[in-house]
Amino acid sequence: MYQQTDLVAPVAKKVHKELSIHDDTRIDNYYWLNERENQEVIDYLTAENAYKDQMLSPVKDFRESLFQEMKARIKEDDQSVPYKKNGYFYLSRYEEGKEYPIISRKKGDLDAAEEIMLDVNQLAEGHDFFQIGGRSVSPNNKILAYGQDTVSRRLYALKFKNLETGEIYEDELPNTGGSAAWANDNQTVFYSLKDPQTLRSYKIMRHTLGTPASEDVEVFHEEDNTFSCYVYKTKSDKYINIGSFQTLSSEEWILDADKPTDNFTLFQGRERDLEYSTYHFGDHFYILTNWEAENFRLMRTPVDKTEKENWEEVIAHRPDVLLEGVDIFQDYLVLTERIKGITQIRITSWEGDDHYLDFGEDAFLAYTSANFEYDTDLLRVGYTSMTTPNSVYDYHMKDRKLTLRKQQEVLGDFDPKEYQTERLYAKARDGVEVPISIVYK
Repeated sequence: MYQQTDLVAPVAKKVHKELSIHDDTRIDNYYWLNERENQEVIDYLTAENAYKDQMLSPVKDFRESLFQEMKARIKEDDQSVPYKKNGYFYLSRYEEGKEYPIISRKKGDLDAAEEIMLDVNQLAEGHDFFQIGGRSVSPNNKILAYGQDTVSRRLYALKFKNLETGEIYEDELPNTGGSAAWANDNQTVFYSLKDPQTLRSYKIMRHTLGTPASEDVEVFHEEDNTFSCYVYKTKSDKYINIGSFQTLSSEEWILDADKPTDNFTLFQGRERDLEYSTYHFGDHFYILTNWEAENFRLMRTPVDKTEKENWEEVIAHRPDVLLEGVDIFQDYLVLTERIKGITQIRITSWEGDDHYLDFGEDAFLAYTSANFEYDTDLLRVGYTSMTTPNSVYDYHMKDRKLTLRKQQEVLGDFDPKEYQTERLYAKARDGVEVPISIVYK
């Protein structure tokens, strides 16, 4: 048992432990501290916390006043900008005095009655920690799959709720990544399973509603511990995709979402230094890849010929532009590009006309957000700069009009018009121009 003495820090004992991998052995004298249920570990951490509390006791009141001051500048009764998916508008909102969001939706129109999907304040009652993970609704809009973590380890239990009756199903899937991908039968979900020790997502499982988790089927096992895997449904709702990735390589497997019990098909086998991600649209997959393109390029291939020898170029590699992301619409292709360190959003019609979204500032952060609909000319965009609080815009790609939907309210006397930003470049001795972002009053 560790005893707490005034102003004397507890010292963890050393236990010799050799760890060998890749013909290399290292010594970790504190490896024993990862034994989460070991009473000696618990006692030591309790002593550390007690020492911390004692050392910080002179500033206890100051810490509390600082917390209250920061809290006072945050709008408590806040609400997200609704986004549309499969006939519903989804949003989350906070009520004053409550810590957790209320997650809801409205059918067809923003003036429709609110349907509360999850009141996280109620779910969190009785827990020292509570967090909701991913949320996904079945294709028929009737069942919500959501993850919840009550121990702060990002090990989510997947649960299911009937959105018509309010019933929480008995199905509970432990140790998941927190999200699920629905097959089109409204009965089958795919999810990632995590290793409880390393927290690596290493398996993809298939679950059928109404059956115990012990009967779930393993459909993918990532045995290379340098890779992690995930599963998602394409924007088109046509495919379930498994992705596996590490620092230098990635790989995907695909499955017809109408045939959840079939085997997944390899899209393109993993190769060292080959990274790619896929986007389904019509009769093709579009591929964002670094294959023979250090800054990435965009390719496409027929849905039945996915190996890279069939890929054809859509957007060529550019040595001065990093291609970071892709959003596909019925009439538009939207690219996220990093140019001179600044993320730019480029809108291209399938006819070939393109332009960049102009925010009127030189230094900023912009990104595409919740864009789940194909047949629309509205692009949801997030934006912030050194003078502009976090903002959400809808960009009308046809009319080229930017509509502010929400801007984070900064309580107090902040006025962005009192500040100016500039983007400058300083030439280093080797001739490289180093970007500098400046803000001043």
